[in-house]
Amino acid sequence: MQLSSLIKINKKKIRVGRGIGSGKGKTSSRGHKGQKSRSGVAIKSFEGGQMPLYRRLPKRGFKSLNKNFTAILNLSKIQNILDKSQNNIKNSLDLKILKEKKLINKKFLKLKILGTGEIKKNIEISAHFASKQALSKIEKAGGKISIIKK
Repeated sequence: MQLSSLIKINKKKIRVGRGIGSGKGKTSSRGHKGQKSRSGVAIKSFEGGQMPLYRRLPKRGFKSLNKNFTAILNLSKIQNILDKSQNNIKNSLDLKILKEKKLINKKFLKLKILGTGEIKKNIEISAHFASKQALSKIEKAGGKISIIKK
């Protein structure tokens, strides 16, 4: 290793605006007049007349005013709930019970039963909607489903 590479060579900082003898006097390399020659001025998101990036990109997203707060349960999920002994659900099931046992979120306003899976216990379910497949499977197992009209 050479000794010259270890020694730091200090360069003098260029001090602008210190007279014509410095070579960086008067306008301090900023040109003449205009917004950019002034201090403390930054033109944010201005791209020289080119369409700015925030206007080139498409608008995205939409927030619906009438969100659908419907809890969807399959028969297989209901069977899992019934099998677990900690839930203590005897013979009836509805939205209120599911919320109390914290099996579904409290934000849901309606309950929909779908027919995927099998149900073995005979249980009485009250829901807002149910598929034809779910209705037939529940009645086949000896249960009963009542549809709430609102």
